[in-house]
Amino acid sequence: MARTRFQNAGEDLPLRALPGAAIRAVFAEGYSKAQFRKDLAAGFLVGIIAMPLAMALSIAVGASPQQGLYTSIVAGFLTALLGGSRIQVVGPTAAFIVVLAPIYLRFGLAGLLLSGLMAGLILMGMGLLRLGRLIEYIPFPVTTGFTSGIATVIAALQLKDLFGLQFTHTPEGFFERLLTMWQARGTASPWGLIFGLGTLAILLMPRLPKRWLVRLPRFLRKIPAPLLALPLAGLGAWLLGHYCPDIRLETIGSRFHTLVGGRMVEGIPQVLPAWIWPWSAPGPEGQKLAISLHTIRLLLPGAFTVAILGAIESLLSAVVADGMARTRHDPDAELIALGAANVVTPFFGGIPATGAIARTATNFRFGGRTPVASMVHALTILLAILLLAPVIRFLPMASLAALLLLVAWNMSEVEHFLHTVKVAPRSDVAVLFTCYALTVVFDMVIAVTVGVMLASLLFIRRMAEATEGRIADPDHHSLPGPLPEGVIIYDLIGPLFFGAAERAMRAIRAIGSEVRVVIFRMEQVPTADITGLVAMEGVIEEMHRHGIKVILVGLRGQARHVFLKGGFRARPGKLAMCPTMATAFKHMNARFHTYHRTDRGPLRFHVLHRQKFVNRLLPTGSSTPPVHGG
Repeated sequence: MARTRFQNAGEDLPLRALPGAAIRAVFAEGYSKAQFRKDLAAGFLVGIIAMPLAMALSIAVGASPQQGLYTSIVAGFLTALLGGSRIQVVGPTAAFIVVLAPIYLRFGLAGLLLSGLMAGLILMGMGLLRLGRLIEYIPFPVTTGFTSGIATVIAALQLKDLFGLQFTHTPEGFFERLLTMWQARGTASPWGLIFGLGTLAILLMPRLPKRWLVRLPRFLRKIPAPLLALPLAGLGAWLLGHYCPDIRLETIGSRFHTLVGGRMVEGIPQVLPAWIWPWSAPGPEGQKLAISLHTIRLLLPGAFTVAILGAIESLLSAVVADGMARTRHDPDAELIALGAANVVTPFFGGIPATGAIARTATNFRFGGRTPVASMVHALTILLAILLLAPVIRFLPMASLAALLLLVAWNMSEVEHFLHTVKVAPRSDVAVLFTCYALTVVFDMVIAVTVGVMLASLLFIRRMAEATEGRIADPDHHSLPGPLPEGVIIYDLIGPLFFGAAERAMRAIRAIGSEVRVVIFRMEQVPTADITGLVAMEGVIEEMHRHGIKVILVGLRGQARHVFLKGGFRARPGKLAMCPTMATAFKHMNARFHTYHRTDRGPLRFHVLHRQKFVNRLLPTGSSTPPVHGG
């Protein structure tokens, strides 16, 4: 059945089967009317909840509120149609704010749209190259660190609208922004703070103790908090403006104006998203953005960051969705769909989008189980623009700031952050704080780059410490027989790679001069790289110069492949390769009869075909075996 293949198959789908993998699997299983009704209800509720959030996120970036709505419509619908996750909802997210806000300040809306377009192309390339599962290898301290850092920056950005502060220039640096807000403290509006704190109080109602919640009317407990808080805030702002017009309270309508058909419209224009060329949108300070190779080069780092962050956020959201719905998403299909959505969205004026964990969880909670629910969410926002645009303009900016403050708190994952600090090794805590500090002080690009590099170096150190080499006990019970004199067994344990090869080989270089055969037991070497190969070659050559033969035992898996590809073959008198210790002992017994000491020296051999074997062991030009002490 299609369900079994899509959800449980371990193999990757062919590229041609990736677009629309989720929705095709749903219809192949059989899509019922009952599920359609559930998806319809879930999509409608998620769309209503997502509307103010999309506007608030777009405003936080610096763009107009309708840009966020256009993103939810176009990107939300396309990703659901083409993606690999069944219940994921896509739209603008808070994680993008710290990346997109500096791009908007420097390059205007045109630069913002072009960055999204370039990020979409990068995401599509990642999906086509099957890089979807590589996102899983980003360490937890790195993602937690930069996510908490982003949440801190988002919360700081909302203080301006929450307090109703007035200033013209917004600096890029975190501490510079805080200083600017402090200097503008005299412009604060008490009404803005009242509306903001009131909205925040209603948004926090679901978190009240249950004994308090049961006292509320039943219908209030069933209404999602944003659907209650924001309409009440809008109604309060309308009443305040109607009866007290002299009071200053900034709303969507008072801040944003759009020219439609030669007429200036307050707030969101009551029109469908229209096709535009991204590079023709307003540039910095309303001027036209000069498109050149130099401009593209300047936009590329930000676009790459948007792509990586979008991939991480979307695939993490898809994993969360799988855990809730017990489904299996295809990460490559999701990346291709997300990339295609981000390529198309800028042509309708939308900003970059990715999977939204909170909206996805809400979709599941309301009964959405297929991509149809996410499509309905996009169509709901489209209808809301056409029907509710004149009403939306009364929403206070302070109320939207309160909504984003709650988003930032949820995003910060304070419990996970503190738990990591308490229980994680000190090296992981160092990575966590490094990523957090770099995200807040500089930006996410530096934080993720440094964090991944630092985590990788610490991982290499741990693996090197886990890799060891030691001389085995000659009387160990696991040996197939007594160990002859002049033979030692050297156990290699752990991956033999560039961080551990020399450390693993260190002890073998101190063996005594009476040794004639060394058995390297390598059953516990799962992997090796070129450094491990070169280190082993060096040891074998050094032993060959001293007349010592090497036997490699138990090479397997990737390590065996590396050694064989590197030219390791049995060489008489120098190197033998055996699958087991029993085979190695038989190999020795075929050439040795006994080993014993004599009073003429520490070691003598009585050998079958004695002279032939001795010639193999001796360095070139020697005629007799070396005798120590005489």
